Amino acid sequence: MQILFLGTGAGMPSKQRNTSSMILKLLEERGSNWMFDCGEATQHQILRTTVKPRKIEKIFITHLHGDHIYGLPGLLGSRSFLGGDELLTIYGPKGIKDWLEVTLITSQTHLKYPLKIIEIEEGIIFEDEQFIVEARLLEHVVPCFGYRVTQKQLAPELLIEKADALGVPRGPLLRLLKSGQDVELPNGNVVRSSEVTGEPKEGFKLAVLGDTRYCENSILLAKESDVLIHEGTFDTGTEELAREYGHSTIVDAANVCEKAGAKNLIVNHISARFMPEDIKNLAVQVSEYNFPIYIADDFNEFSCINGKLDRI
Repeated sequence: MQILFLGTGAGMPSKQRNTSSMILKLLEERGSNWMFDCGEATQHQILRTTVKPRKIEKIFITHLHGDHIYGLPGLLGSRSFLGGDELLTIYGPKGIKDWLEVTLITSQTHLKYPLKIIEIEEGIIFEDEQFIVEARLLEHVVPCFGYRVTQKQLAPELLIEKADALGVPRGPLLRLLKSGQDVELPNGNVVRSSEVTGEPKEGFKLAVLGDTRYCENSILLAKESDVLIHEGTFDTGTEELAREYGHSTIVDAANVCEKAGAKNLIVNHISARFMPEDIKNLAVQVSEYNFPIYIADDFNEFSCINGKLDRI
């Protein structure tokens, strides 16, 4: 699982940061990418990456403030021009469907692929054989959702040396054993899947929160996750501004991570008031916590394997 930040700023673009957007790369897992939020100029940011718009399968919108949605119409149109022909599904709060449909009709933007827009409520909003996505309302000044992505349990590893020792030929029988089925060999011997496979592995758990004050639903979504992505618009000393505008400080984000038992924290949605030289001071404010904390910049990419997060 890889995470690529396209925009990490708050409110409006700055010279250092674009508005909110993030890609969850699932190319190995399902051959596609999922996007979370799509602020103004997101497609320009994509041009500086290897992300292909036609490979974006789902877009999850946290809320309808412009810095989280104004890039959507342009991206949808460009996906057509770039050869996208597969279904794209957009999830978001009530109002996202009307806004997008009016915008596309008014601008006469004709898409060459099917577009499905789902206005969500709290609960499980997507599930298939690989993933579950849950949404919960956060505490912002407009309805705003956080998302929890859970990868289902992975198939156990095939222990090829043990299979060879039992005389299992290469080919379809190995695939059946890995999938959990026992097989009969040509000589009549039965090989049990449990004899040649390891323990099943847990999938990853990721929490992506929209704009929010410190709240209980943030903790629930982040519970025991491998990675928590949490806004940190304000800092110590501006707590009252954070509450007034429905945002969090970087310390709020760290407290959510700690109470949830999440393994890693990535802080984004950084106010333009913070210049590059201020980021070190933000990091100092959360230096006492005993889990890894990263402050994301645009185009930062992270990889998470077995709960260990590394910047690529």
